[in-house]
Amino acid sequence: MASIRWEGPDITIETDCLLATVATEGYVSGVKAGTLLDKQTGAFDLGFGLDIVDFLLEPLADDGQSGASHDYAGDVMLHGHMPKRYVELPQICTQARWSNAQTYQGKGFVAVKLWWRYTEATYGRRPGSLWEQHIVFPDGQRYFFAADRITSANTVQDLILRIDMPGHLKHTGGDSFEQIYLSYEGYLPGTEFLEDFAPDARFLYQRDNAHIPERMIRAYQVTLEGRPGPWLAGMTLQPAAVSAAWCHQRGYVCFIQEIGQWPVAAGESFGAAYVIGWFDDLREMQAVYDRHKGAGGIRLQGAPDAVRWEWTD
Repeated sequence: MASIRWEGPDITIETDCLLATVATEGYVSGVKAGTLLDKQTGAFDLGFGLDIVDFLLEPLADDGQSGASHDYAGDVMLHGHMPKRYVELPQICTQARWSNAQTYQGKGFVAVKLWWRYTEATYGRRPGSLWEQHIVFPDGQRYFFAADRITSANTVQDLILRIDMPGHLKHTGGDSFEQIYLSYEGYLPGTEFLEDFAPDARFLYQRDNAHIPERMIRAYQVTLEGRPGPWLAGMTLQPAAVSAAWCHQRGYVCFIQEIGQWPVAAGESFGAAYVIGWFDDLREMQAVYDRHKGAGGIRLQGAPDAVRWEWTD
């Protein structure tokens, strides 16, 4: 039976297939780095966490007049040549330092809700947009479900939420992983990531509404005891929700994904839903993806000790 317990700032989740931790202090949002254990194989995730949340952006050049505590970095190796500027800050994962949280117990699953309000805004806007994240861990599966949702405090022409999906990948000379799969690129050998390169140099996805991919799957295959192991995948269930995604080398493989880039009025919400976890191969990923494709969010209903959950559009 899936179980959940709160110990200090950490929430520990265990199902018959997975073990994971969600942090409420320090580096927050998503599943804590190195804690998603696949009980079937003994594999752990290899990065800084899974479904990690950053800041709100818009696709305009930063003119240095934002009024923010710092400008959007101009380092080409970090952000490429894609014009962006902050809408609201800080970066939740590294700078919020804490998150509100609520745990839930349901029939055959447990869940966590995290939420936080941005405290800094730019260009005369007001801060206070609400980020909410739901994470559902079902028994019987080597993966979990997640969703991020932003309720905007401002009217923004093209509002973007930046996340890590599934999460960054630490390695030294390709020692920890075999290969990467991007549904819009195909299979990429680990040798593609031995030297640093900018986000827009290779493997950049930018939404073309005339050619939305059938699936949005990003995954890496871990090396386990010197041999090819299972795949850790992050799958966004509405491909059109992804405005941009890159997979570049900057000391580690950086799996940035941007959600939205849509007109949002003050008080309106947008977001995306995902399946994240362990798979034996691409065929299994695609089968699970197709089972849940089209979901845009997660709704929890009922008391925390007897909750129900469902996908939303």
